[in-house]
Amino acid sequence: MPSYRAQLNIMGLRPGHAPEAVMKVAVASLAEHHHVDANQLDVVAGIPRITVRYTVEDDGQPDAQAIESAALMRAAVEGVSVSEKLVVLRRTKGRWTIVRR
Repeated sequence: MPSYRAQLNIMGLRPGHAPEAVMKVAVASLAEHHHVDANQLDVVAGIPRITVRYTVEDDGQPDAQAIESAALMRAAVEGVSVSEKLVVLRRTKGRWTIVRR
């Protein structure tokens, strides 16, 4: 099964939500349809970025499924925060490469 990463910059929280809610919602959203391998929070140039690593069943179009799932994750995260710049990467021959839509 191909491995993917969804990376999303978090620009701020919506009122009434704790910071940990962002990752919780992101992981739960992807876990509905995929196995979630790991997640992490980094701060890049002063901007928080969440990364969730997940695997996708290879049904012939795993990249399309990975992109769709990442978009659904972003929509879920938007309920608790403001986000920008969703990037989906695929592990290929030991390297992470950007998946184009």
